[in-house]
Amino acid sequence: MGTPILEVSALSAWYGPVRALYDVSFAIDPGGVTALLGANGAGKTTTLRAVCNMVKQAGTTKLDGHDVSRRSTEDIVRMGVAHVPEGRGTFTGLTVEENLKLAFHTRSRQAARRDLELVFEYFPRLKERIHQQAGTLSGGEQQMLAISRALMLGPRLMLLDEPSFGLAPLIVEEIFRILRRINEHEHVSMLIVEQNAAMALELASHVYLLETGRVVTSGPSSLVQDDEVLRRAYLGY
Repeated sequence: MGTPILEVSALSAWYGPVRALYDVSFAIDPGGVTALLGANGAGKTTTLRAVCNMVKQAGTTKLDGHDVSRRSTEDIVRMGVAHVPEGRGTFTGLTVEENLKLAFHTRSRQAARRDLELVFEYFPRLKERIHQQAGTLSGGEQQMLAISRALMLGPRLMLLDEPSFGLAPLIVEEIFRILRRINEHEHVSMLIVEQNAAMALELASHVYLLETGRVVTSGPSSLVQDDEVLRRAYLGY
């Protein structure tokens, strides 16, 4: 499929003196969905942060073949990478509309207005809540708003950290259905960190399993779905 949209080689990361990642390598094809799975503390969230240069890191990260390892987080966002952090990451004191219009400062007004309409097509519930303060939304609606804020950046790659966290099963299914539509219709590539491994494997075509900061296996999602020993060893189900 040509040059990967994201290619990570020998990525290591530290929090102060503590090393959290050990030579992690993976790649995502343009338009692909990849899941990064593993137990708590495996290094999944740190991997997303390291890709965006939000933690001390070493190794090589390439976007469309261009080395961005030493670029600022802001530059990486401008190059088309949107990070949806664990815990929603919305501005709770602002309204839904104000949260979404923050993207107007980073893009042309015409493009931002177009994507605002696109967001409301995917998340009509947010249009109903447009003047409501983000902090008063339900957990599911806050997650929808976090994904929508990322979409407003016009990304080519979305990094999603635990999109199902703390949500009821029906809301999780709805959000994953919408993520699939965004991937298929907008051709946005995705790297998903998720404790709900079964849902992530349904969405992703490829998976990397992490344990204590190292990739222990990788392959098509069916590799993990069909291997009970692997699932029990690394995912607990």
